[in-house]
Amino acid sequence: MISGATGAMAVVVVSLVSMHGIEYLFPTVILCGLLQIAIGLGRLGKLIRMVPHPVMLGFVNGLAIVIGLAQVNSFQTIKDGKLGFVQGTQLWLMLGLVGLTMAIIWLLPKLTRAVPASLVAILSVTLIAFVMNSDAPSEMNVVATVGDMLKTNSIAASHATPEATAKNNTVTQNEGAPAQQPEQRLSQSEGADTPVKTSGISGGLPQLFFFEYSMVPLNWKTLSIIFPFAIVLCGVGLIESLMTLTLVDEITETRGKGNRECIGQGAANIVCGLFGGMGGCAMIGQSMINVNSGGRGRMSGISAAIFLLLFILVASPLIEQIPLAALIGVMFIVVIGTFEWSSFRIIGKVPRSDALILVTVSGVTVATDLAVAVVVGVIISALVFAWEHAKHIRIDAREDHKGSTVYAVTGPLFFGSAPSFLERFDPKADNDDVVIDFARSRVADHSGLEAIDTLAERYENAGKTLHLVHLSEECRLLLKKAGNLVEVNVIEDPKYFVAEDSLA
Repeated sequence: MISGATGAMAVVVVSLVSMHGIEYLFPTVILCGLLQIAIGLGRLGKLIRMVPHPVMLGFVNGLAIVIGLAQVNSFQTIKDGKLGFVQGTQLWLMLGLVGLTMAIIWLLPKLTRAVPASLVAILSVTLIAFVMNSDAPSEMNVVATVGDMLKTNSIAASHATPEATAKNNTVTQNEGAPAQQPEQRLSQSEGADTPVKTSGISGGLPQLFFFEYSMVPLNWKTLSIIFPFAIVLCGVGLIESLMTLTLVDEITETRGKGNRECIGQGAANIVCGLFGGMGGCAMIGQSMINVNSGGRGRMSGISAAIFLLLFILVASPLIEQIPLAALIGVMFIVVIGTFEWSSFRIIGKVPRSDALILVTVSGVTVATDLAVAVVVGVIISALVFAWEHAKHIRIDAREDHKGSTVYAVTGPLFFGSAPSFLERFDPKADNDDVVIDFARSRVADHSGLEAIDTLAERYENAGKTLHLVHLSEECRLLLKKAGNLVEVNVIEDPKYFVAEDSLA
């Protein structure tokens, strides 16, 4: 996987900076890293396995749509002082180069895999664009490049709010296109109150920022401000990273280690905070480019970071000469490879609830955020699961040779099935002696225990004798009203645990 600043975390960062100031960002990122390390050490990364498959399908489909829509802005330009889309010959030329880029990426692997097809496509189209632009007037390129895009967005950014500018800048990077806003950074020699705008791509080596230029007191008041944002950053970063890990695992037919990823990401975010960075997580678009280009080992991620550093330090003029058409073509190939086209084939064959989850997660991903979409999908899946299993409880009544009414319960007893469970009993109509057998049932939560207590109270008020058999020892300890009605059978009673905090 390739990691860096992502749009999902940028949303939280923008809120923090707009509410409290840039100086609170860096301690928040450091605390976020500490929380992520704690989650990794606590071996909680395995919780990502609870994400259902329909949520995964909706996640990748929504991601592909987001990446595709993000390329639309690359067709914008400044004409007559106004921001608009390219037209005429320039548009057709751009579309032609996009098609050429996609064709090279598709055809070259059929001939050789010695070099990444994406790299060959970018270099080839860049050479073509350089030749075509060399004959054009100096103030305007025939084929739009990264440098032209930065100039265009410098003008557009002058009319935008700082919050929108920062958010759009980082989100665009997340989707796999180059930054579409001029870089804004703090001048460390002059302090945080002196923003310095630089046009184009430029930068320098990082310096230890936090301890030397920290502008907030490290006390409980600061902690109360940054802690909620750190929790959100931690959750969003890990959700997006672990979902990316799962997606890469499916493509490569391997299995990554989620807990190790949590620890590694936390350590990286601590370093980012110390050096004045906004932090980040796995970038899905870039990770897909890496995997589709043949990157399988850890060196691919390290190489991406090293080459990015070299480009920023010494090769930024060359980066600005890359045509946008080449980058758009690469990202369209990523969109085609990321989208689960089999969704159209199976959507009519899977249960309607799964189809609803798939479509909902895709829509929420496009409308809001990847992490939010995953949480929404998991919640809907859990509710569907509870609703379906609430109908699986069955209660059979009979009368034994002693004249007792015997109820045999089959199925889980939890918050979803508890109302149906209570409706199946009629204390007034039953015999004076009643036995409820839980040998084929399992009490799953506190709601199930409350249902048993309520039933015991009803039979007690009706003057009937109730026997509860085959309940686990933990259930007997947690039952209050029915506690003295439970018959203990050490040999036959099941041993399992109930999700209840009363024993803690």
